[in-house]
Amino acid sequence: MKTKLIKNGKLISPQGSKTADIYIEGEKISRIGKNLLPETGIETDTEVIDAAGKLIFPGFIDAHTHFDLHVAGTVTCDDFASGTKAAIAGGTTTIIDFGTQYHGETLREGLFNWHRKAAAGCSCDYSYHMSISEWNETVAEECQTMMDEGISTFKLYMTYDDMLLQDKQLFEVLQRLKEVGGITGVHCENAGMIDALREEYASDPLRRSQVSSHYLTRPAAAEAEAIGRLLHLCEVAGCDVIDVHLSCEEGLREIRAARARGQRVYVETCPHYLLLDHTSLDTADFSGAKYVCAPPLRTRHDQDVLWQALADGEIQTVSTDHCSFTWEQRLLGKDDFRRIPGGLAGVEYRIPLLYSEGVAKGRITAERMCEVCAENPAKLYGLYPKKGVIAEGSDADLVILNPNETRVLSSKTQVSHCDYCNYEGLSVHGVLDAVLLRGEVAAVRGKVIAENRGRFLRRGAYAL
Repeated sequence: MKTKLIKNGKLISPQGSKTADIYIEGEKISRIGKNLLPETGIETDTEVIDAAGKLIFPGFIDAHTHFDLHVAGTVTCDDFASGTKAAIAGGTTTIIDFGTQYHGETLREGLFNWHRKAAAGCSCDYSYHMSISEWNETVAEECQTMMDEGISTFKLYMTYDDMLLQDKQLFEVLQRLKEVGGITGVHCENAGMIDALREEYASDPLRRSQVSSHYLTRPAAAEAEAIGRLLHLCEVAGCDVIDVHLSCEEGLREIRAARARGQRVYVETCPHYLLLDHTSLDTADFSGAKYVCAPPLRTRHDQDVLWQALADGEIQTVSTDHCSFTWEQRLLGKDDFRRIPGGLAGVEYRIPLLYSEGVAKGRITAERMCEVCAENPAKLYGLYPKKGVIAEGSDADLVILNPNETRVLSSKTQVSHCDYCNYEGLSVHGVLDAVLLRGEVAAVRGKVIAENRGRFLRRGAYAL
């Protein structure tokens, strides 16, 4: 791979941005400085990229994807091949997917299965969290095995029958992960409350067929109660934790209360909770099924609260929870809202949306966007400083963004296999001119030009 010199761009960092040149040798950033010149002699073939007037971010990290996932009687329409292509097209150079230990499996078997899925080909670098669905002595021992394999983060669920752990099991997992130096993200919703409401609504033929019944049976209180219960378990266990996909103010209040007690709680939210609301499901026909996810979309007030929390540093990361289904798959729930597969396709649009709706509209700064989408995820998920930062010696994962252009989001031009776009027709400010993965240009203006270069990343302990 020949050397590259990116000149005159504005390098974005949470610690402060500056105009400088970046010299790349092979897969690494070798020098950063003013007025760097191409090397002479044998290096005369250095490729020079002029980034004047453009912003240069470190490659972005999406730590919450679900590719090739068997769920709700079907399989997500994006596998690792199409999902990672969509990721790199949208400026994400590293994804962390959720590997799963299904009932009857060991964690090792779950990890093997996810390595097999990723063998389909990945166009960005990748790793996995390990989701724990059963808890016993063998699994407890395997937590150390996962850490040794570079799987340093886990996932627990407080809802879904096939993934749900009871409070005693949750508490024991939290204690064990503290022992091995791992940390877990948790899906927080009160399973009993939701199950009771779903049964009530399904008993009425009209409400059973309405898409809006999805969010009405998963109220914000169900999320907030589960967050509060989790955080009290963590309080006694004496461990840190990650609340994934926070959607509402009620849940944020529980997090604030735990932090006031002195607890360390990391918080993730997603673009759809910042930009979409439950009225998308309030349709006379079934089209609202395209917006079914869990936790569900909330209110515009919740959006405002989350944007402010993001700006104020109360939220540490923004990931997508990419879990994509085609329209035909959504139709599985045509007569029963409980059968609609839940999840949105977001890995391709997270960065354009956050820049346009966040930075360009003055809700957050470019530096804050860099922090929550690159540096913080790298630190929280054991990848820093290899990833998440523009620094000498770091991987040359870079995103060159032109802030002066606009584009219109559309399913006609997207890379994801999803056959619709939840942001169809939205004009966004900021175009990704180029995305570099370890020194090679992998995507240009939303088009992937270098496929299947992704590598599995062994990760260390969290350090945020």
